Amino acid sequence: MANANVRVRFCPSPTGNPHVGLVRTALFNWAFARHHGGTLVFRIEDTDAARDSEESYQQLLDAMRWLGLDWDEGPEVGGPHAPYRQSQRMDIYQDVARKLLDAGYAYPCYCTTEELDARREAARAAGKPSGYDGQCRTLTDEQKAAYEREGRSHIVRFRMPDEATTFTDLVRGEITVQAENVTDYGIVRANGAPLYTLVNPVDDALMEITHVLRGEDLLSSTPRQIALYKALIELGVAKTIPQFGHLPYVMGEGNKKLSKRDPQASLNLYRERGFLRDGLLNYLSLLGWSLSADQDLFSMDEMVAAFDIKDVNANPARFDLKKAEAINADHIRRLDVKTFAEACEPWLNAPHANWAPENFDRAAWEAIAPHAQTRLTVLSDITANVDFLFLDEPVEDEASWTKAMKEGSDALLRTAREKLAEAEWNADALKAAVVAAGEEHGLKLGKAQAPVRVAVTGRTVGLPLFESLEILGRERTLARVDAALAKLAG
Repeated sequence: MANANVRVRFCPSPTGNPHVGLVRTALFNWAFARHHGGTLVFRIEDTDAARDSEESYQQLLDAMRWLGLDWDEGPEVGGPHAPYRQSQRMDIYQDVARKLLDAGYAYPCYCTTEELDARREAARAAGKPSGYDGQCRTLTDEQKAAYEREGRSHIVRFRMPDEATTFTDLVRGEITVQAENVTDYGIVRANGAPLYTLVNPVDDALMEITHVLRGEDLLSSTPRQIALYKALIELGVAKTIPQFGHLPYVMGEGNKKLSKRDPQASLNLYRERGFLRDGLLNYLSLLGWSLSADQDLFSMDEMVAAFDIKDVNANPARFDLKKAEAINADHIRRLDVKTFAEACEPWLNAPHANWAPENFDRAAWEAIAPHAQTRLTVLSDITANVDFLFLDEPVEDEASWTKAMKEGSDALLRTAREKLAEAEWNADALKAAVVAAGEEHGLKLGKAQAPVRVAVTGRTVGLPLFESLEILGRERTLARVDAALAKLAG
């Protein structure tokens, strides 16, 4: 059901290359917003100067544009709640922190790191919860002044309520967390810098976010944020508490959470390999959701029409690269040939192409493209599949040569050459010529065509052979068979 009041946000930190788990979160928020005719806010959480970088910020914008995950408010778009970079909103956070302190929802904590560690260790030894013990909760003005005279710095802690917190997670149902498991927490560092625990809920409140769809790893912080929202409502900063939905973990090898350090986690890897935007997004959507039990392949329009956060599975989802590739291959085959040919262009030019630019034959490319489209898993595979058309000599792959050129291959090739030379130059006639050559040597087509394929293309695996020969042409094909015969003769 459409609901234009829906407002969701995607709020990554610009630290390193975007990863597929982050993209999955962006995708679900985008699909949710588009399904309801609502608003997607793109916000950059860049308050950690030590880890954030302008390069990573630009990569995030580029990634969202490449993926087609358009946003309604945020960088380069603007909106009524600008600015959308947290580093430009510091005065807002300082003002809210001051209001929380003045109203008693927060307090200064002078405990040193060493004191905190010692008390936590003692609590663990006694079998008690090891969260913050509230040491500074009830400090008098005199005690605070004494700490100040000692030269102690302080952080600001939010005062958690003493009762349990219950909320309904859109993915996981009703969740109750007891007060002893969620202790007072820091919202401002000793140097005055606001922490994520403050800035994230404050921005959600001021930007009137209605639904927070985020990773399961942030579930433990939700009771804290709900308590903060209640305080912000009392202070007139927030209007309502958003609904929360926590998306399942994406697991990698060994059933461990997929991390940025895992090679298959990098979005750039999939761009460089030539995944289609829709192919990658289709697969990532299956990490916790599906259109139906018997349909894995769908367009983004179909996803948007069907997406309901309540259908997201709470169980961890395992990232399967082979399935991602298979889904992408299906999307490649869905393209019309013209679009496919255009999508391959980056891999037909430097630095990917291993042939001289002047050797590229567009007519040959347009002729081979429909045959290539049926064979590719990712677009970058096109380079090695068509290079035989544009190189003076095929790539010499010794493993392929050894595999195909068995004893008697020279005799077969001589017969095949004779019959190819006499054949009409079309795929059907060329296939008949090689079949006839194989029959003379007691070989079926599979065995007979292997030496021909390696002689002409350099590899044992490739595009449909006889269509390839037709496009390569009589003169070049026969010349390559002659070269292979000369090599076999030693």
